[in-house]
Amino acid sequence: MTAHYVSMLSFRQDAVNEPLSAAKPDRLSWKAPGHRQDADVAPPPGTFTLRRMTPQPNPQVGAAVKAADRAHVFHSWSAQELIDPLAVAGAEGSYFWDYEGKRYLDFTSGLVFTNIGYQHPKVVAAIQEQAATLSTFAPAFAVEARSEAARLIAERTPGDLDKIFFTNGGAEAVENATRMARLHTGRPKVLSAYRSYHGATSTAINLTGDPRRWPNDSGAAGVVHFWAPFLYRSPFHSDSEQQECERALQHLEDTIAFEGPGTVAAIILETIPGTAGIMTPPPGYLAGVRALCDRYGIIFILDEVMAGFGRTGKWFAADHYDVTPDLMTFAKGVNSGYVPLGGVAISSAIAETFARRPYPGGLTYSGHPLACAAAVATINVMEEEGIVEQAARIGETVLGPGLRELAARHPSVGEVRGTGVFWALELVKDRETREPLVPYNAAGEANGPMVAFGAAAKARGLWPFINMNRTHVVPPCNVSEGEAKEGLAALDEALSVADEYTV
Repeated sequence: MTAHYVSMLSFRQDAVNEPLSAAKPDRLSWKAPGHRQDADVAPPPGTFTLRRMTPQPNPQVGAAVKAADRAHVFHSWSAQELIDPLAVAGAEGSYFWDYEGKRYLDFTSGLVFTNIGYQHPKVVAAIQEQAATLSTFAPAFAVEARSEAARLIAERTPGDLDKIFFTNGGAEAVENATRMARLHTGRPKVLSAYRSYHGATSTAINLTGDPRRWPNDSGAAGVVHFWAPFLYRSPFHSDSEQQECERALQHLEDTIAFEGPGTVAAIILETIPGTAGIMTPPPGYLAGVRALCDRYGIIFILDEVMAGFGRTGKWFAADHYDVTPDLMTFAKGVNSGYVPLGGVAISSAIAETFARRPYPGGLTYSGHPLACAAAVATINVMEEEGIVEQAARIGETVLGPGLRELAARHPSVGEVRGTGVFWALELVKDRETREPLVPYNAAGEANGPMVAFGAAAKARGLWPFINMNRTHVVPPCNVSEGEAKEGLAALDEALSVADEYTV
């Protein structure tokens, strides 16, 4: 069987059967921005060719794509008539481009999931091979791609998190982790932090702390919110990391006491909160939460949907803190988002609960072969190319120092925080008072300063991640030094626009 994969700005029928290279038509040669060397690898069974993608303007096709989108696609988290989605023509490595031929450096990694960048040839080839071999199969069977993906994930999770329950994404992972905790303990309540995001499904959105919960909050989901540590905007009036840690842990223990320890099934935390602001926890906090869970028989769930699979410079953010949860959720970077996949890594004690008692949960596409094949290829690529180490190195030598230099020059930057390729800039009107550049959950005219900042970044070829008064710097984990510096230079110019709104 011969299959040809052609990626171009617009499809050209005459290009479909062109060989990749006259010199080596039976091999795959590729170099993407962000990769340290050419990937020159033997193809899988069959012949798969991946063309180098070059932006070529085609506004007529772009207009048709946009028209169909506006006529038929219902977008998430949006007032449908107030949005203007960009029509994307293609993507490669750390970049994507539109039908006008304008290229953007993606400092969002999609929605923080393209950890190995767009269109990595080995992952594309693995999906193609799996589709040709076994494109789908029901979850009750043992399938090679599913078994191997579970094995590779379990090898990297901390402690005894050796059983993997596959889902289609992060929200479903949180739903099932919460269900497992409640069934294991026989208790109804779950505690989560206000500054958090855990997904859009019923339980996950109630666990979420940000304003997206408000219109979805049932008020009867057995969820109790508490304040996690965040020294820059401390709810505890702390003046040091140690004090913030101690006071946050005391607050959490008080919450447990007043809710009734015997009613609390689980505490769920993002190891490093993502969309809520990339607040790295102070030393000792996660270990302290682990101790509270052990003391009161509570299940500790870490949400690594955004922070996992190399983004923080380690396989999982939990590895920075030497903490092992009872359950850990993942998605996004597990296969760089090439095919939807998520899951729950389960400890031996919780797995034993369901050894002879059926687990009352499942999904039609749990462990889908295409998604699992993409995960196997992604994890192997990350190992072979040292991508986790690359994320750590770029964070230590380029992004961290570079962002701190920007903060020193721009009065709109109140704080820089992060690790690996997982950073946030807190933008403020006034550094002394720490007043945010825009109000909490601002919209319309009130959000004007962040809109202006975002437009300035895009005009300079940088696609920024913006949430409330923050911009997050979350490029692919294999972003090159040159690309990172290019993004910092564009960010430097865009921040000058934000500076205009300071006092």
